[in-house]
Amino acid sequence: MSEYHTPVLLDESVSALIGSASGIYADATFGGGGHSSEILRRLSPEGRLISFDRDSDAIANKPDDDRLTLIRSDFRWIHNHILHQGYAEGIDGVLADLGVSSHQFDTAERGFSFRYDAPLDMRMNQEAQTTAADIINGYEQEELERILRLYGEVDNSRRIAQLICKAREQSPIGTTAQLGSAIGSALPKFAEHKFLAKVYQALRIEVNQEMKSLEKFLSGAAKSLKSGGKLVIITYHSLEDRMVKNFIKAGNIEGKAEKDFYGNITAPLRAVNRKPILPQESEISSNTRARSAKLRIAEKI
Repeated sequence: MSEYHTPVLLDESVSALIGSASGIYADATFGGGGHSSEILRRLSPEGRLISFDRDSDAIANKPDDDRLTLIRSDFRWIHNHILHQGYAEGIDGVLADLGVSSHQFDTAERGFSFRYDAPLDMRMNQEAQTTAADIINGYEQEELERILRLYGEVDNSRRIAQLICKAREQSPIGTTAQLGSAIGSALPKFAEHKFLAKVYQALRIEVNQEMKSLEKFLSGAAKSLKSGGKLVIITYHSLEDRMVKNFIKAGNIEGKAEKDFYGNITAPLRAVNRKPILPQESEISSNTRARSAKLRIAEKI
């Protein structure tokens, strides 16, 4: 499993999640199974784990353990599945690692990385219809600019969108190399990789509708927890971290607190850690993909 993906903040996240070894927990982002395996290791024979992933490659990592139920699904539907599994009274904890797995980045044909010349795919669910190439070749210039600015925080998003539209007039942009060639003149010297990472992040988020899935997941996870249950989330970029922080604070992604008749905030969760937990330098040195990770923990009120 370590070859597929090295789990980030493993001890910190699982320790925050598990209050009782005989409890019922969910790993909303199974991936390589690293977090799920550690959860199972700490559970008693009576404990149960429900894990989710929409990537068929991830499903193939399922360990042989009767305590685990692995469901192929977008985590946005977590509450539906928790109810279907018979836990209407709620479960004891939900963990989600929002990062893209190392396997997805390192498998060239998946198209998640500009390190390879590969088709512009980026689908986490390989049965989904829309690919990154569809977006690159089909979106209007204004819409391309919007997703680059919003999801990638790309500084010169208008210039990048213009270059893409100009290049695709000559021939469709279907590979990572063709995209790199199309926008090459706008890449900043000495920071090409960092800039491209932002462009690819924006495309990946749009392909997989990650922000909409996260919003629905947060609401569904809160509904799925019993009183005192823990929500443990690892984020990797400012947009998703802001959404998680706002939801914990106010019960919505905008962070607008609503109050009841007595003036009490009606958010379903309470932050356990006011500031996010960050990886130790030793973890970052052994796994550079941990460097932007932030761990937030909340408790169901």
